[in-house]
Amino acid sequence: MFVLPEGLPVELNPLAFLVGSWEGIGVVSNKYLDPENNHEQKFQQRVEFSVGESNYLTYHATSRLIGDETNGSQDIELPAELGFWRLAKPAETADHGPSVLPGSGARKIASAEDLEKLRNERGGFDIEASIIHPGGAYEFYAGQVKSGRIDMRTVAGSHMPMHLIEAGKGWGYSERMYGTVTKEGVTKLFWIMEVAASVRDPLVPLVSVELDRIG
Repeated sequence: MFVLPEGLPVELNPLAFLVGSWEGIGVVSNKYLDPENNHEQKFQQRVEFSVGESNYLTYHATSRLIGDETNGSQDIELPAELGFWRLAKPAETADHGPSVLPGSGARKIASAEDLEKLRNERGGFDIEASIIHPGGAYEFYAGQVKSGRIDMRTVAGSHMPMHLIEAGKGWGYSERMYGTVTKEGVTKLFWIMEVAASVRDPLVPLVSVELDRIG
């Protein structure tokens, strides 16, 4: 039976299933860069969702491409991702900011009844996620979490540095899906990412991963 992480702020309950450490194997495709010669490669990924005393989850993902040698000598370290995930809701005085200035007063979401007021018309909760990459790319996602599944897409506020665009390594739009499933008592986290040159272009598969909970 799933137990809410100790000390989790009430407003993060809909995202509680993510909290912890995950590790597994996935595939990354070059179809977006080379549609005529689609090639998939296996990679290993470790994902951590952690929570402090504030109203967001910290997301950190590290990955390495799996080489042909079983001793790992041909593995390649891949770019990490760092981000912050939260429920989408109006700012309040208890929120910190600007920058490192602390908030003041009590949070408005203090009970399950308060949280229910944020449920959207589709039966889920609206969320936001910001994800940054070492090359300077910044993705700002909006979407929803419902029944252990997250669907989100990039929206205004995302940024792709010109040096990546000029090198053909940028993308203009992306969608991600995260979801858990429990089989024979083992919980797994699946996530996929699709990208496109713009919101008007067809999405192309980029990443697909299956992760096991390790902590």
